[in-house]
Amino acid sequence: MKVFGESYQAGQIRRLIGRTRQIGGIRQGRFEGGPEDRARFLQFETGTGFLFTVLPDRGMDIASAKYGGASLSWDSPCGEVHPSFYEPQGLGWLRTFFGGLVCTCGLTWMGSPCVDEGIELGLHGRYSHLPCRNLKVGEEWNGNECILWAEGEMRETVVFGVNVLLRRRISTALGSNTLTIEDTVTNEGFESTPHMLLYHINLGFPVVSPNSCLLSPAKQVQPRDEEAADGFERYNRFDDPQSGYKEKVYFHEMPSDRKGMVTVAVVNKGFQNRRGLGVMVRYRQKELPRFIQWKNMGTTTYVCGLEPANALVMGRAHERKHGKLQTLAAGETRQYLVEIGVLPDKAAIAEIERAIGG
Repeated sequence: MKVFGESYQAGQIRRLIGRTRQIGGIRQGRFEGGPEDRARFLQFETGTGFLFTVLPDRGMDIASAKYGGASLSWDSPCGEVHPSFYEPQGLGWLRTFFGGLVCTCGLTWMGSPCVDEGIELGLHGRYSHLPCRNLKVGEEWNGNECILWAEGEMRETVVFGVNVLLRRRISTALGSNTLTIEDTVTNEGFESTPHMLLYHINLGFPVVSPNSCLLSPAKQVQPRDEEAADGFERYNRFDDPQSGYKEKVYFHEMPSDRKGMVTVAVVNKGFQNRRGLGVMVRYRQKELPRFIQWKNMGTTTYVCGLEPANALVMGRAHERKHGKLQTLAAGETRQYLVEIGVLPDKAAIAEIERAIGG
């Protein structure tokens, strides 16, 4: 294990501290005041300067994340709103969108609002407003590693309708700059159900800046619409914040590596006198064959979204119309894997560039 720039065996480090919390660990609590009042949070800290906040009442999604005091995520002005404020109609989802490092969209629909087989569906589905049940939190030594983890269950269900369960495990370790999300989705109903899932990973300043760029192994990149086509040649570059900026969305066709994984990153080589800072996202492509880039250079909405998904973001009716709507058979289970890591300096950035081929 490496902390504070030095390597230690478990026996060495445990002799030096009174408890794990002296280096890092997990704090549990509840917000007070405002629309997030009484919502639970878990704050992970690894001892490297990497810390992030998990929201059990918002699908165990990840709100703010920082490294060495610098924000990695884009945090919206809405804040970590309690799920009871959810507005499912139309674009109402945006009233409670906290941004954050990870906001999961799904489970039975996501993407643009639409009417699918007579059912009105709002933006991005219900998942990020599902409170966790059976929450478990742990800090445990495994050889020379101290693993920090949290597990829980989120269920999307309705009487006479769907019954889909997502079991999530989020883990990291003392001395680590990487977190792992392992999701298992099961259709516990007795009929087939639509299944759409997207990991809305939102990177903000200072990872995103006019000095930053997107590193992607994409074989092909397509703009979603005319707005995205305007300025398409700069899809992987970023500008100063602009008032009135209209979002641009790009669809990337990604090749996987020999292990079936895809790696992308946003890097700012000019951060802190060229020390550099970046964030990489790695995901298993088999279950997440789509990748969407959300680029918004607006004032206050200055963000780049990296979004592995099992569908595009045109809405469930669009997927069904084009014969691409994924479904879960009764009793079927699928597993998803997403890793997010800090690139703390130019050496780490150079390594990820070589891995991606950027």
